[in-house]
Amino acid sequence: MDFSLGEELEAVRDLAREILTDRVTPERLREVEVSGGRVDEQLWADLARAGLLAAVLPEPDGGAGLGMAGLCVLLEEQGRRVAPVPLWPALTGALTVAACGTEAQRSRLLPGLMDGTSRLTVALEEFGPAEPLTPRTAAVADGAGWRISGVKAVVPAPAGARHVLVTAATESGPGLFLVASDATGVSWESAETTSHDMSAHLTLRDAPAERVGTPGDEAAAHLVRNAFVALAAVQTGVAAGALAHAAGHLREREQFGRPLATFQAVQHQLADCYIDIEAMRVTLWQAVDALAEPFDAGSADRAATVAKWWATEGGLNTVHRVQHVHGGIGVDTDYPVHRHFLWGKQISTTLGGAGADLERLGALLTGTAVAS
Repeated sequence: MDFSLGEELEAVRDLAREILTDRVTPERLREVEVSGGRVDEQLWADLARAGLLAAVLPEPDGGAGLGMAGLCVLLEEQGRRVAPVPLWPALTGALTVAACGTEAQRSRLLPGLMDGTSRLTVALEEFGPAEPLTPRTAAVADGAGWRISGVKAVVPAPAGARHVLVTAATESGPGLFLVASDATGVSWESAETTSHDMSAHLTLRDAPAERVGTPGDEAAAHLVRNAFVALAAVQTGVAAGALAHAAGHLREREQFGRPLATFQAVQHQLADCYIDIEAMRVTLWQAVDALAEPFDAGSADRAATVAKWWATEGGLNTVHRVQHVHGGIGVDTDYPVHRHFLWGKQISTTLGGAGADLERLGALLTGTAVAS
């Protein structure tokens, strides 16, 4: 299996790295963290102008056709810089609309995303142990449309999102629905997260919705699977960025007249981080490969779950170790590495923690259902 990026993906990586390194400074991060929406709208517009948002979408819809591979390259660079833009919810949602939506839905939603003038978000989590594909939120048919009722928890980056992709139970199984963020019956309750992002709890009371995909199709599973892989990509970048901070810190700081980097105990800590990050990256790209053609849903689900588990477990271990080797500086909430710690903690619980991932993987391997 060849995990080399190739020229197109390398170009995406290099351009994203250049823009993010230039724009995402500690000063800019502090400004965004006290803003209302907690999203760097200027950076979002810069990424759109550079063609990076469009790069992941299919060519028939006006994109460059790089798909999940292009998105994961972009997300890893975002994670390295902990850049406050809603790439994973907006673009995984957009890829699902491109793959499963009607021509009318694609033409209405995707152009605004590509040029940065509008975006969508995803509502996959609920309060309690409910799995994304066994939601308590319910949808019922209403003539040519649908009505949805339920509560979705910690919907990421609602600020600026005109539509929400919502998973809901139907008579034929889990479905995926498009809801306007300001529709009748929709209400929002702001909720700040560990990583300083501003999410919101979404309450739907008989809200009007459009179905994405058809009864019995895989639209909801498509979105959840891609979300697992996208979160793994962000976490890989977060962990790599944290390790880079640690290496620089330990080269510069001295104890007993020697650089901290020369102490064996510290070297072992960073070696463990490196091994975890490499495992995260290998399982991430194995999952990306499994999502490509020829596609097998079972293999893709297993690969995506393995990638998410490694990102959850290995990513959390890495940010903990990195904060530890920084000593007292690591707990300074304004010190750069602390943001990586907060992002790592937040991602490690999104869509379930390591225990939930292992339960999912066990169910996939044995063919049993995950308890909801």
